[in-house]
Amino acid sequence: MQILKNKTNIDFIGKRKPAVFLSTIINLAIIVGIAAFGFNLGVDFAGGTVVELKFDHSITAEQVRERAQKGGLEDVSVQNIGAADENSFLLRMGGVTQLNEESAAKAKAAIEGLGSVRNVYADLANGIVNFRSATALPSDAIKKAVEGSGTGVQEVRELGEAQGGGFDYQVVASGMADKVFSALGQGLEKPDFEQRRVDYVGPQVGKQLRNRGIMALLYSMVAILIYVAFRFDFKFGPGALLAMVHDVIMVAGYYLVTRREFNLTSIAVLLTVVGYSVNDTIVIYDRIREDMAKFKGKPFAEVINIAVNDTLGRTILTSLTTALSLIGLLIFGVGEIFDFAAAMLVGIVVGVYSTIYIASPLTIWLDERAAAKEARQARHVDQHPKTA
Repeated sequence: MQILKNKTNIDFIGKRKPAVFLSTIINLAIIVGIAAFGFNLGVDFAGGTVVELKFDHSITAEQVRERAQKGGLEDVSVQNIGAADENSFLLRMGGVTQLNEESAAKAKAAIEGLGSVRNVYADLANGIVNFRSATALPSDAIKKAVEGSGTGVQEVRELGEAQGGGFDYQVVASGMADKVFSALGQGLEKPDFEQRRVDYVGPQVGKQLRNRGIMALLYSMVAILIYVAFRFDFKFGPGALLAMVHDVIMVAGYYLVTRREFNLTSIAVLLTVVGYSVNDTIVIYDRIREDMAKFKGKPFAEVINIAVNDTLGRTILTSLTTALSLIGLLIFGVGEIFDFAAAMLVGIVVGVYSTIYIASPLTIWLDERAAAKEARQARHVDQHPKTA
């Protein structure tokens, strides 16, 4: 298939200065925005709970959200998944257990109301309340008191008599999934939904996943930089690296502006964009190297312009083919699939742009700098010739 029947002669490189200026402004704005507002971190990175529910009747995401909030789930995100007639939803909320600072304070007051209780300590990370009682307490009474304060109880552990006197206990709070079940089933004789899946991610695990995702991205960029430097020469490597950084920042800007969840899928998008971007860059770099031998004596900027025009048809075909598959995902995909497709479309556009207006201008600048250095050295030799 031939998109461009006649060879083009578009002056891409002639517009490099305003393009670089515009890209710099946008990239700086995105970096400042990330520093000021941050991403809307998903459960993968921020930690929390994801529950998948399927209702046995027609219901909207807004109605599910209203029911959850009436049942006491204030900070909950509801997302429709699958076809509309499937009535399936993902509920995302922060926290793994029902124990937080507010509920821990209420549970502490309820436990202290049982009698001579001391050393009440809430371990929020693990969802456990530890305490010591001067007298033995029945587990049912402890469970009833804590549940009466608004926190579900999974179990009450009797740790036995302490060496310093008294009896030690642990109250293990229920998970957020249990709260979802009770909140949405409130006032119903029989639940009108089925709980299909529950995923928990603790805050420490989320932080670890985030750090490892960032390191994977950095390692891939370093590996690609080494590959480009060995395959071509020094003046080509920095351009490819800068183009990759530009594309990563621009795709990150999509998540910043749209406030879509930034999670492990987002890291997968960034890694894919890095690979896609450098692939297009290497194709043009190859053509530049061929044209440098073919058009000896021509200015380097003109050689790059010829190479970009020669590969324009190939760039359009590959980008359009990839974009068409992503458009299908945008139309029929939901949730993380939609986010992946939308972010990848942004990555395709900026990947083609960065090859022409980020990688190429830096390569030209490095070539001009090297030429200027050689000229200075030649003048120095002429002015200070060696004497026998």
